[in-house]
Amino acid sequence: MLLLSLGNFIFAQEVYKSKVTASYYAEDFHGKRTSNGETFNMNSLTCAHKSLPFNTVLKVTNLANGKTVQVRVNDRGPFVLNREIDLSKAAAVQLGMIGTGTTQVRLEIVKKGPNTKLSKQTAASASKIMTKRFGADWNKTASGSTGSKTAVSSTTKKIAPKPAGTRWDIQVGAFSSKENATNRARALTKAGFSNIVFQKKDEIIRVAIKDVAAEDLPEIEKKLQEKGFTEYTLRQRNK
Repeated sequence: MLLLSLGNFIFAQEVYKSKVTASYYAEDFHGKRTSNGETFNMNSLTCAHKSLPFNTVLKVTNLANGKTVQVRVNDRGPFVLNREIDLSKAAAVQLGMIGTGTTQVRLEIVKKGPNTKLSKQTAASASKIMTKRFGADWNKTASGSTGSKTAVSSTTKKIAPKPAGTRWDIQVGAFSSKENATNRARALTKAGFSNIVFQKKDEIIRVAIKDVAAEDLPEIEKKLQEKGFTEYTLRQRNK
């Protein structure tokens, strides 16, 4: 990895991942123990990642507005499918993502932390948690689900018609924090959406627009995209 330094500044030269999803955690975890043994402070510039060594410093760029922040890895997570990094509230504020709860980001490694025994052990534990919740293929780039569930990435801007007579839930967020789930529900309400519910699965709280008729899906999907809710998942309701 090449690093260029100028005075007190270090510029990242290694893009770790781009176009991945970041979320944030705050009050619900403030003061609790992080995976590396520190006390989580939502006002510090830190983050949770499932595998990067502790004390790795990342430059995070919000692809929606170009804002950046540097954070240090001191925790494991987020334990949500297709979610790459969980930022502290302070970092989320700097990125301008408090209103949406999640955003697409680019991650650059400024400084990689030592891959200690604790880092390796906690990374392995995080992988086991994800495998237990989402199956062995959880880490593949393509998102998806089985059975009557159909995952749709709004980044493609494609709105495919669904069979007449079917009904659907539109998941517009999944959070380990009740506060973040509530913020997403409020943002949806403010944007003019209705019939919003919380659906709890294990320790994850899904925020969804419930029981939408197939013929109404295109209009609601279009509105979601126009309002900036660029990630959602469609789940067909059982008959």
